[in-house]
Amino acid sequence: MARPGAGHRPGPGGPAIRSRHSRTSIPTAAEASAWAEVLVRRRLLHAAVLAPSGQWLVQSTPEAPVRVLDGRVAMVDLAAQIQHHTRTTRNRTR
Repeated sequence: MARPGAGHRPGPGGPAIRSRHSRTSIPTAAEASAWAEVLVRRRLLHAAVLAPSGQWLVQSTPEAPVRVLDGRVAMVDLAAQIQHHTRTTRNRTR
């Protein structure tokens, strides 16, 4: 049985899509590092480097500009965005 609202996509400017499993804790440094490693190993990011300040320097391709992420929460959020994009793109091509 489908949940009410399942498959509903809000229009532009509509409400943000909420995670099905909301986090109850802040991601750890180890979790952010693990996600960074997976994203680079799977070639979803070209590079991800933890700076001494706790910020992450990420680059999507060798030619792309370096982005600065403000800490481990931002790294885990980026991983979630990439994962969501990958899943939605894959589903469209099926």
